[in-house]
Amino acid sequence: MTAAAIPTAPHRRASAKGSGFEPVFEGLCFAAATALLAALGGVLVSLAIGGAPAIAKFGLSFITRSEWDPVKEVYGAAGPVVGTLITSALALAISLPIAGGVAFFLVELCPAVLRRPIGTAVELLAGIPSIVYGMWGLFVFAPVFARYVEIPAMGAAPPGSFWEGLVQGIPNGSGILAASIILAIMILPFMAATLRELLMTVPTQVRESAYGLGATTAEVVMSVTLPYIRRGAIGAVMLGLGRALGETMAVTFIIGNAHGFPKGLFDAGSTIASTIANEFNEASGLQASALIALGLVLFLITFTVLALARLLLRNQARV
Repeated sequence: MTAAAIPTAPHRRASAKGSGFEPVFEGLCFAAATALLAALGGVLVSLAIGGAPAIAKFGLSFITRSEWDPVKEVYGAAGPVVGTLITSALALAISLPIAGGVAFFLVELCPAVLRRPIGTAVELLAGIPSIVYGMWGLFVFAPVFARYVEIPAMGAAPPGSFWEGLVQGIPNGSGILAASIILAIMILPFMAATLRELLMTVPTQVRESAYGLGATTAEVVMSVTLPYIRRGAIGAVMLGLGRALGETMAVTFIIGNAHGFPKGLFDAGSTIASTIANEFNEASGLQASALIALGLVLFLITFTVLALARLLLRNQARV
C-alpha cells in the first residue's frame, strides 16, 4: 500500500483564545462611536431648534448687530463674537511662544535635577479650575494690571495717535487685554505639557546626529525637532485655542461684560460664553432663544477652527 493511498484526517485550525468575544468587542466599539456622533448631532439639533425663534426674527442681523437690549427685545451677537475672537487670538499669541519656550527648555536645556519638578509644576497648573483663575484675576491681577500697565500706558499715549485709540478704555484692570492675559495663563500649561510630550517622542539619535554635525541647540530645535513634531504641535495649538474659545468663568470675572464692540484693549467687552453665563439663569422667551442661538454660533466657530486644523494637518501630511 503506497503512502498516497493512506487517508488523512482534515486539519482543523485551533480557534484563537478569546475569539468568541471579538464580535462583541467590535459591536461595543461601534456603539461607542455611534453614540458620540449621535450626541454631537443631538447638541447641534437642540441648539438649532432652541435658537430658531431668535434667528427667524433677526435673521443675518443677529450676527452683524451689536445692540443687546432685553427691555426692547433687540439682540445682536456681534459684540460677543468679536470679543470671543479677539481674546482667543490674543491669548494664543501670548501663550504660544512661552509654552514653546517652556517645552524646549524642559527637553533640551533643563538640568536633569530640575526637569521632573518643573514638569510636574506645569502639569499641576494645567489642572487648576478656571474659576480659581477668574478669582485670582479679579482680586489680585486686575488691581496690579490697572496700576502698573493701564494707567501708565494711557498716560504715555500721544493725544490723537493710533496708540491712544489702542489703549482706550477705563483703567480698572478689567477689559479685553486683561481677559486675554488670564486666558493665556490658563492655556499655557496645557500647551506646554503637550508640546513637551511631543518633543520627548523625537528619537535621541536624531538629536545626536544634528549635534554631531556641529549644530547648535537653537539650530537643532528649529531645523530638526520642531519639523519632526509639527503635525502634533498644530493639534496641540488648536486644542489650546478651542479651550480659549469656550472658556466661561475666568473670562466672565475680568472682561467687564459689556455687549458693545470694544474700542480699545483696555475697554470692557464680552464673549459668547460669558454672555450666556451672565444671563441664562434669568432669561426667558426671546432672550433665552437668543442665548441658545449664541451657543449655536460658538459651536459653529469651534467646529470651523477644528475643521481648519484638520485641513492644515492634511496639507502638512502631503508635504
